[in-house]
Amino acid sequence: MKKDNLKIRRILILITLIVLGYSCSRRERDHVFETENIMLKDTEEAPVLATAVIEEESALDSDEAKIRNKGVHTVQKIIRNANCRIKVKNVEKATKLARKVALNYLGYVSDERFTNTNYTKENHFTIRIPKNEFNIVLDSICGLAEFVDYKNITTVDVTEEYIDISSRLKTKQEVKERYETILRNKAKTVEDILKAEEKLSEIQEEIESAQGRLNYMRSKVSYSTIQIDLYETIIPKEEPDTYEPDFLNKAKKGMSFGWSIIKNLTLLLFYIWPLLIVGTFIFTYFKWIRKAKK
Repeated sequence: MKKDNLKIRRILILITLIVLGYSCSRRERDHVFETENIMLKDTEEAPVLATAVIEEESALDSDEAKIRNKGVHTVQKIIRNANCRIKVKNVEKATKLARKVALNYLGYVSDERFTNTNYTKENHFTIRIPKNEFNIVLDSICGLAEFVDYKNITTVDVTEEYIDISSRLKTKQEVKERYETILRNKAKTVEDILKAEEKLSEIQEEIESAQGRLNYMRSKVSYSTIQIDLYETIIPKEEPDTYEPDFLNKAKKGMSFGWSIIKNLTLLLFYIWPLLIVGTFIFTYFKWIRKAKK
């Protein structure tokens, strides 16, 4: 009999502990949901908003499960980049040919930096090319080389990140629509409206950030990047010990000297014009006297 009483007591204690634990966890979960509600207790929006929060969390969890278990039919998102340094006979001609190759395959040169020294000519430029034309354009440009110093190709698989951001963006947009509906139909006070607008603002920032990241990845995936360094070597010419001007330089110098003489003589006439007038008067006077004597 005592053993039966002891068993009954143990069972009662165990049931009591289970009930207390369940009630404590229920209170804690209710407290979390209350912090997410933006409406007051006397309005009808609080249950609806709590439902929206729960749906958002469950949707995000579901999207993560889909990402982890994505099928074989998912289109891969791969970013491809390349950089190479090649020696050519003529940098200017090779650059024109590289531009032509890029244009033929719907690409373009995004930036260009040309340098010229006594020993080398170099041109650094970047080509953005559609992903399907990446290999043929890279091979065509490397085909212009006398010698290839290096050619590096890198690939980055962003498929999982792309699907993750796309799924979360879709969920955020749906949650935004639910909040907008709540704001239009359920908000009763100024405080409710301000809280709903604050939540909408946060969601809108997250949506814009996700859209910006997706646009960046789309651009990087659809157009590959090829960085090209072209260079040619120049044999420096020996400078003469003394400088001897050629015929053209001497002719230019002679014409300049003759012109300076004409210019100086013209200026001299302006300086001695009074003497010219007096001399003309004297010459005319003596000439008149001689005629009178005759």
